[in-house]
Amino acid sequence: MSTNDDHPQVLDGEPTQTGTYLRDTATSVIQNFDPINKIHQHLCAFHFYSHDMTRQVEAHHYCAHKNEEMRQCLIYDSPEKKARLIGLEYIISENLYLTLPDEEKPLWHSHLYEVKSGLLFMPKVPAPIQRRDMETVCKTYGKVFHFWQVDKGHSLPFGIPQLMMAFTRDGQIYDHLVKSCAERMGIDYDEERKGREYMTGPEHGIHPLANGGGKGLETRLREVDLNADSTPPSATRVSVV
Repeated sequence: MSTNDDHPQVLDGEPTQTGTYLRDTATSVIQNFDPINKIHQHLCAFHFYSHDMTRQVEAHHYCAHKNEEMRQCLIYDSPEKKARLIGLEYIISENLYLTLPDEEKPLWHSHLYEVKSGLLFMPKVPAPIQRRDMETVCKTYGKVFHFWQVDKGHSLPFGIPQLMMAFTRDGQIYDHLVKSCAERMGIDYDEERKGREYMTGPEHGIHPLANGGGKGLETRLREVDLNADSTPPSATRVSVV
């Protein structure tokens, strides 16, 4: 078993040069970053690989509302300036989840336990304020893919995206992982758990197909035949002289 803290952030490639910093500064003044600027919220939580619960990682979500029933989040391995972008999560309401086809539903996890246990929290936000939002989040479902297997100490994002899940009951997450996060982020999980006892989950209960339907799901790459000689009917031929 390994966690985020077990591996130093060793990256392949040369250090960023002064010229690159100067170009970045210039483009940041000229261009707009509207999609990124819509991020309004930092959520800290934990994920495990859907096919292997022994692989658990801390996940820092930076989220923006698409509308009242959907959020999209960039996921980093820490809240620090040099954090690695390791994945993304989509968060949707119960109403939207129920519209998904049955083959899609197992890919999404519930948030009820994460919220009520205190494992999902908003760093530095006063408890009364964040609990107002947690009342909504505990009724939602999330779909997460991680692209960078930082728990293996990879210096680059090797492999294919891996489906991740969230914890659903006590005894699943490693105590030392929780303790490490609590010390660094200044969170009292027991206090948060007590303050969230009144919260309720989805109106219709957690769907039986959610959370992998109770099974592990592993993302795999499959080779298929590719007919590279034929042009798609909608393709436009362009001649370059």
